[in-house]
Order: sequence, then structure tokens, then C-alpha cells
Amino acid sequence: MKKVLFAAVALVFAVSCNNAPKTTTTEAAAEAKTEVGASDLAFVRTDAVFAESEIFKSEGVALQAKNEKTQKSLAEKEQKLQNELVQLQEKYQKGLITTIEAQRKEQDLQKRIAAYQENAQKQLRALEEENMVFQNRMGDLMQRAIDEINADGAYKMIVNATALLDASAELDITSIVLDKVNALYAADKAAAKSEK
Repeated sequence: MKKVLFAAVALVFAVSCNNAPKTTTTEAAAEAKTEVGASDLAFVRTDAVFAESEIFKSEGVALQAKNEKTQKSLAEKEQKLQNELVQLQEKYQKGLITTIEAQRKEQDLQKRIAAYQENAQKQLRALEEENMVFQNRMGDLMQRAIDEINADGAYKMIVNATALLDASAELDITSIVLDKVNALYAADKAAAKSEK
């Protein structure tokens, strides 16, 4: 990968030198310094940072469990209401209850279904907001970590590895970013405790 990158850069540079007017040695040296080399590039496996971070282990896992528990609870309540509706229809069709009684029970059941749906929407909106806040916090930690790591401008480009097809392992700074994310998270937690 490095050899291909350097060969491509050299080829572009050679072609542009042949087609461009002659420059002085100092100008050529200045141009060469602005070229991006392999040591100027890095990538981060953001999914690994996310999954292995302390914030995910302490808060993300709990939020994930809360999401699953809420979804399961809502599904069970919905199934119970559907079963009640089916049973009511069966009783009416078998002639076990009167039309007036079936209508009264159906109206009562419709009110309960409407209340369930309203409550379910509130719970899902609240969960969605919690998830968004968590994602934003994680994104903020990751961006702050990358900003601190690259404060000296050592990297001209840091990319997310989710769309990366091939790269040298030497360019992977995931572990450095993970360590920095964990350090920033610990500092944030300590600051929040001291504010209380």
C-alpha cells in the first residue's frame, strides 16, 4: 500500500514537473514538503472504540439493556391487548355474550389500546432521546480525543475505517484513540462528581 501510494505520488509529481514551467530548487522543495506521505495518514476503527470504551461498558450496556427491556415489555402488553380483542370476538361469535355487552367491552378495550399506544409512544420517544444523547456524548469524546491526539498537526488526515478497504496496520491509531477516550471519560466523570 505504501509503495503504491508513493509510486502514484511520484508519478503525478513527475508528470506535473514535465508539463509545468521550470521552478527553482527552493520552490520544488517547498512543494515536496506539502505532499501527503504515509506517515501523515491514520485511520480509526470507530466501531471498536465505541464497543471497547469505558463509557459504553458502564453506560451504553445499561442503556442497551433498558432498550431491550422496554421493547419486550411493550411487545408483551400489545400482544396481551390483541389476545383480549380476539377472545372478545370469539365469545361474541359463539353467542356467549350479548351484543350490548360485547360493544361495552370493545369500547373499554379500545380505550385501553389508545392509552397503551400513547404511553408506548412516550416511552419510545424518551428512549430515543436517551440514545441520541449517549451517541452525541460518545461522538464528542471521540472528537475531543482525536483533536488532542492531533493537536500538533502530525496527521494531515485521519479517517473512519468503516469505509476503508485496505490499509497498513501501521496507520491504525484505534488503540491510541480508545485510551484517550477512556481518559477523557474518566476526567469528565471526576469533574461531574466534584461539581456535586
